This record gives sequence, structure tokens and C-alpha cells, in this order.
Amino acid sequence: MSSLKVFLLISALLISFAYADKPYVEKSLLKKIGKKYKQFAQRRFLYLQKILDDVKDANELKKLNVVNNFFNGVRYSSDQKVYRKKDYWATPWEFLGKDRGDCEDYVISKYFALRYLGIDAKKLFFTYVRSTKFKAPHMVLTYFKTPRSEPLILDNNNKRILAASKRKDLIPIYNFNGEVLKKTGSKKKKSHKKWDELRLNMKRKKI
Repeated sequence: MSSLKVFLLISALLISFAYADKPYVEKSLLKKIGKKYKQFAQRRFLYLQKILDDVKDANELKKLNVVNNFFNGVRYSSDQKVYRKKDYWATPWEFLGKDRGDCEDYVISKYFALRYLGIDAKKLFFTYVRSTKFKAPHMVLTYFKTPRSEPLILDNNNKRILAASKRKDLIPIYNFNGEVLKKTGSKKKKSHKKWDELRLNMKRKKI
């Protein structure tokens, strides 16, 4: 093997290792979070990093439970109260920093934490449903072990992870994630736009 190929191989390995060791919240961002939201929020992010590190080699069900339990500890509040907007998709840093958010914010934060833990995006879907209990539209995160598997529901209302068939209180409307939009109806453009805005805010590290 030529010296150039060896150099390129070593460089690629170093890049992959650096990416694997990259913290969920980088030091520079953690510093900004502490400055804006104070020490309490900063400690919550440090604790989140610890629990994510603790399960990085665990099975996927364990990862789902840890992430679901952690973010379900955040208080529910409407976008109108938190952001003075009718519908806003917060970044995970805004959600945890403010310690408040609505159903989309729980889903977003769980999604990106699970992606950080290595769960394939093709297994995770943002799912719009209608809650018969609250008689209102709602969003949950769904996990498909395989494309043909019955999905598991990660929800901020019912905090237990249950199979979809056990959630008789939810009527599915449609699913989507960053790669696939399924069963799209009149809300397709709206969801796509919100996703694009969120990704831009994530890139900008909006807190």
C-alpha cells in the first residue's frame, strides 16, 4: 500500500474516532447555555451527557427507555407561553434550557438524542396522531425495530413505552422523518417546512 493511501486511511480513521467521541453538547455550546440559562440548565446537559455515555453500548430498547424517561422529566408548556408563537419547533438546547415545551419539542429532543446514540434514522419517525383522551392533535416519536415491526410509542403524555396496539387512545394520521415523508396529506408542506427550519436552527446551534 502506498504511503498516500496509508495517510488517507489513517486520516479517515482519526476523523471517525473524533466523530464517535464527540459529545452531545460541545464545550463551546455548553458555555453559551450556561450563560443564557444559568448553572441549573448547564448541569442538566452535563447529566444528559452522562446518561447517554452510560448507555452508548446498550441495546436499543434500553436506549429508548433512558432517553424517553429523561426528556419526559421536562415540564409541558405551549409554544404560545414559551415562545409567543402558535407553532414553534424548538431545538433540544432550547427545550432543555427553558425546561419547558410542547409535544413536538419532546419528540425532537428524543429523536436527536437517539440518533446520537447510533439508532438509525430509518427506525425513528415523527408521528402525528389524534388523542381521543384529550380530543386534540398530538405528536409522538415512533420506533420501528424493522420496517415490518409494530412500532413502539415514545410519548410525553403516557410516559411508558408501549406498542402501538396498546395505545387505543391514539389515532395515527401520518409519519415522517428527516429522510422519508409517508402518508402525506395536506400537512406535508407544513411539516417539511418545520423540519427544514429546525435543521437550520440546529446547524446554527440556536439556544
